[in-house]
Amino acid sequence: MKIEAWIFGITAIFFGLISPTYWIITSEWVGTVALAMTALLAVMIAAYLGFHASKMDARPEDREEGEIAEGAGELGFFPPYSWWPLWCAITFSVFTYSVALGAWWLSIIGGVFGMIAIIGWVFEYYRGEHAH
Repeated sequence: MKIEAWIFGITAIFFGLISPTYWIITSEWVGTVALAMTALLAVMIAAYLGFHASKMDARPEDREEGEIAEGAGELGFFPPYSWWPLWCAITFSVFTYSVALGAWWLSIIGGVFGMIAIIGWVFEYYRGEHAH
């Protein structure tokens, strides 16, 4: 995780240098604050990764002499196909469209179908073919 910490550290330095440059060029507050907050966020992530990298053993990909076979094995559960993200996206687009139009009745319909889609997505692996 030291490599990841270095990447976020370099990103923080970049955004830290770009923030005042952006202010000098544009004199705009919102973009300058957004860039400064991005730099602070990158510092926070780099510090977290650096702290945990110092406390744990090096992963195979972090060591020079690490072998590919050392990283083999179970990586986790990756779900197969799912239709629920599509339904969530459709209901979110209906809800967003209703807010843009100012149609409160359509936002209620989109919200109800959105709750159904989110519940279906959350409980997808409790029933049916992929239940466990």
